[in-house]
Amino acid sequence: MNKILALLAAALALGGLPALAADPLADITVAANAVPGFAGFSAERGARFFRTPGGSWSCSTCHSDDPRRAGRHAVTGKPIEPMAPAVNPRRLTDPARVEKWFRRNCKDVLSRECTAQEKGDVITYLRSMGR
Repeated sequence: MNKILALLAAALALGGLPALAADPLADITVAANAVPGFAGFSAERGARFFRTPGGSWSCSTCHSDDPRRAGRHAVTGKPIEPMAPAVNPRRLTDPARVEKWFRRNCKDVLSRECTAQEKGDVITYLRSMGR
């Protein structure tokens, strides 16, 4: 028992415990609810957004038309693991990583940050996919 308390104290001293159970959609939902007229997220809108180019690229340019499959970065050729949590359970589990992913990719695709609605729709779409 003393070892457990010591480990807990050490974890808290180092900045707390990781948010393993945190849902990236929670903060996005709070932000979306603050926008007048918000009526929920849509997997259909998310799928459309995922495949529609914002300029030269769309999300599917690198992540493939089927997010259950691996993708490849259009410029570097770097392999990208599937986005759908049904086949890649690590996806969309860490709010900080999800936010970083959206910040970087939305700027690449849209030349701007994504709205909370767009983020929520994409996450809803990716989570709706079965194997």
